[in-house]
Amino acid sequence: MNLGELEKLVLQYLWECESGDVKQVHSHFKSTRTSSINTIQSTLERLYKKKLLSRVKTGHAYTYQPIVDKQDLIAKLIKSVTRDFEPDENGLVAAFSSLSKEFNATQLDKLESMIEKQRQNLNQGEIND
Repeated sequence: MNLGELEKLVLQYLWECESGDVKQVHSHFKSTRTSSINTIQSTLERLYKKKLLSRVKTGHAYTYQPIVDKQDLIAKLIKSVTRDFEPDENGLVAAFSSLSKEFNATQLDKLESMIEKQRQNLNQGEIND
């Protein structure tokens, strides 16, 4: 899955605001981008078709909400990119290992804690099976 710059910005805005219609999103970006309201509408529609947003008809317009959280989307994007270069799970592990070289001690501690929590959840699932 590929996301353009405007798609990422719109997602970021909707994660912060939780929902918005095309006029609200356009108004938010009007001072920083020269995107027309049609461009914003097209961007929202693309994100909807990519199953990243849900929408509800409100009057004559749609209100859009993110249906994937930021961390899950980042994980999907990383997995997609690593799969393009190396189709097995070792590519993903190697990518995280390479990326972790840029982490400071606090970030490494947090990553280690998150991995340990995932390991406990996995072990708990094996016990329940």
